[in-house]
Amino acid sequence: MEVGKIIRELRKDKGLTQGQLAKIISSTQDTISLWELGKSYPDVINLVKLAKFFNVSTDYLLGLKEI
Repeated sequence: MEVGKIIRELRKDKGLTQGQLAKIISSTQDTISLWELGKSYPDVINLVKLAKFFNVSTDYLLGLKEI
């Protein structure tokens, strides 16, 4: 699965909007949208923030490993 789809799935599972997730990780709604659409990718710092928040590994977020 693609990074953006994984982020979208995890976000929706938590019942969050893109804007809410953006505030949690100190980003913007536009950035979250670009990630979810596959038009850009989280940098290392944001990848770690997402992994910690969603309690998953960075490998999982990158689609390299199943939960």
